[in-house]
Amino acid sequence: MAKDAPRCAVVTGGGSGIGEGVSRRFARDGHKVAILDIDLENAERVAADIRKAGGFAQAYRADVSSRNEVKAAIGAARSALGQIAILVNNAAIEAFKPFAETDDAAWERIMAVNVRGPYLAVQTVLPDMQEAGWGRIINIASLAAQIGAMNMSAYSTSKGGIVAFTRTLAVELGPQGITVNAIAPSFIDTPMAQRAIAGDDFAKQFELILAGYPIPRMGRPDEIAAACAYFAAEDAGYTTGQLLGVNGGAAF
Repeated sequence: MAKDAPRCAVVTGGGSGIGEGVSRRFARDGHKVAILDIDLENAERVAADIRKAGGFAQAYRADVSSRNEVKAAIGAARSALGQIAILVNNAAIEAFKPFAETDDAAWERIMAVNVRGPYLAVQTVLPDMQEAGWGRIINIASLAAQIGAMNMSAYSTSKGGIVAFTRTLAVELGPQGITVNAIAPSFIDTPMAQRAIAGDDFAKQFELILAGYPIPRMGRPDEIAAACAYFAAEDAGYTTGQLLGVNGGAAF
């Protein structure tokens, strides 16, 4: 199998967790990586590590819920790295609250980042992919979209929206040479998950959650990155509209 041609990839939320793992994997695969994150310090750290290892990466600050910030960051990435061919919509936030106690501000912020963010990013990179007649859009959903998650109604709903968004775009963009797929992780060892563990935010102890998995451990960001690498590859050109569960075999 021939090595894929180097392309320019944008990874939102690329400064930590799953996004960091994806950014590092894409750089190892030879792609030029634009790391977008609301935390520019983290994004710059990852980009610097990639460059030290011989890869090509640049960091950009963006709140993905802001059209102006997304356009500015991706525009700068395009100027520095070239036409955008791969997009990973990973940036997301979560909150823990019983549904009856969920307020408008928390609900709307989660939807702004987790749903509006991918919408804005896709609209911004789409002209590049349409011009090239080739593109890979990869959305990070969640097992919570499939089974629900106690005290996480806003988060679960937002990730369910990402599943529908993925399938709809796959139908619309497939004839243009653009594939759109999603990955549904379960319990991944990320700073966001560790904060929730430290805050005792989950409805069950995380050890009990993991004990119910056929592979009874937390997943690693690099394991999600491996799935992204497949969806981004030339060989995945006939795979679109799919939801891949990278979840340790968690039942649903």
